[in-house]
Amino acid sequence: MNNQVITRRDFVKGAVAVSTVYSLMPGSVIGANDRVNIGVIGVGGQGTGHVRRFSKIDNVEVVAVSDPDLTHMDIKGFGGAKHQDLRNLLEMKDIDAVVIATPNHWHSPAAIMASQAGKHVYVEKPVSHNIWEGRQMVRAARKYNRVIQAGTQQRSCPAVQECAKDVQAGKYGKVLWVHCSKLGARKPIGKVTKALSIPGHIDYNLWAGGAPMTPVMRKSFHYDWHWQWPWGSGEMGNWGVHYIDDLRHLLGWADVPTSIQAAGNRWWDDDGQTPNMHMCLMEHEGVKVVVDIRNMEDTAGKGGSGGAVYLRSRGGNHIMCEKGYIKIARGGGKSYDLDGKMIKQYKGTGGSGHDVNFIEAVRLGSNKNLTCEIEIGHQSTVMCHLANISWQIGSEASVDEVRENMKRHNDATNTVESIIAQLDGNKVDLKSKPFVMGPKLTYDTKAEKFTGTGAVRANVYLSREYRKPFVIDEIV
Repeated sequence: MNNQVITRRDFVKGAVAVSTVYSLMPGSVIGANDRVNIGVIGVGGQGTGHVRRFSKIDNVEVVAVSDPDLTHMDIKGFGGAKHQDLRNLLEMKDIDAVVIATPNHWHSPAAIMASQAGKHVYVEKPVSHNIWEGRQMVRAARKYNRVIQAGTQQRSCPAVQECAKDVQAGKYGKVLWVHCSKLGARKPIGKVTKALSIPGHIDYNLWAGGAPMTPVMRKSFHYDWHWQWPWGSGEMGNWGVHYIDDLRHLLGWADVPTSIQAAGNRWWDDDGQTPNMHMCLMEHEGVKVVVDIRNMEDTAGKGGSGGAVYLRSRGGNHIMCEKGYIKIARGGGKSYDLDGKMIKQYKGTGGSGHDVNFIEAVRLGSNKNLTCEIEIGHQSTVMCHLANISWQIGSEASVDEVRENMKRHNDATNTVESIIAQLDGNKVDLKSKPFVMGPKLTYDTKAEKFTGTGAVRANVYLSREYRKPFVIDEIV
């Protein structure tokens, strides 16, 4: 990458996705019996897991790892190369593909750099930190003929695949609405009065990359970046993206909703910035969708440990159709008729084999059979960004104002009431710390930009300024 300064982009030019199916040049095809060499970039908890999982695949070897934190590379039994700087790993000629499990703000930049270096890529979710860089990653995949698999592994779950076929074939009639949720309790991350002292074994410059290299105002250096905007995407991008991707898979969407309005807040007094109770009402070609992400305790205990008070579920998709409804989450689900009698059970694996699917695509030299090709992963991540952006440009709103704005859809109304009840159970005073509600935004899926009311403020969040030298060029 060069040090070009990024200016405000023209999202209209070239934003339309090109065909997502291609075959690689013959010279880049790996024989079915040939070894595939892997490098893993980012070896915290998830990355270390990838080292183990990919190493178990026949004729696959993890030959190198990279992490700005030297202690992360002390992996038991690993004897390959170790590079603190990912650029050194990407220079290794014997690496065929890389697995990216860095913090969110490095996902797209690292995938672009890997594509430019001639490597195939498995990139963790969410695949981008903003919409523009996600599109740049897709462009890089096309330009350099790289296989890029998004790490939303539930695309490889037989339950979701079978259910998607049934829904799209009309087995349950027309889809009326969808409730997409992830409801699991967490704890506050604490509050500090002075910046964290970065340990000497961490290269903070490399860790920050293109993001601001600002003082770290949180107790824990690792993981809790998820809840701070410069590096993370909140629970919407952390867990929500899995069920959002399932939603798009089940309904067969090639794009994303055009109408978005979010409400919620972070009702903890800690150093986190992202909402810990976050709902968003979206609409896609007449189908209304509520995305419902919560991190506070369910004091009523009606949804299981840390679960939900609404729809009696800790997460997944509730799809209401003309002839019945479906409840499906990680690992499987069931469909029911309108009287509540079970129609069919969908048994799944939660997405095991997603990594094998990637290796098979690399060996084949084509993304034709790739389960979650990067255009798919990009669009599912875009939905997370849309929900986050609506909330980020929002303003304080009374309970009555939130109710008024969500009353156009019964499920949204029920979700608001459920959130209020859950907040009451957690002794949240909505008068002293009210909801933050965004405007109803309109999104142009072709241009990948907002239009109409609130667009000027919302479009600011489509990209970011990148810190030199970790700059993504306009032409990748």
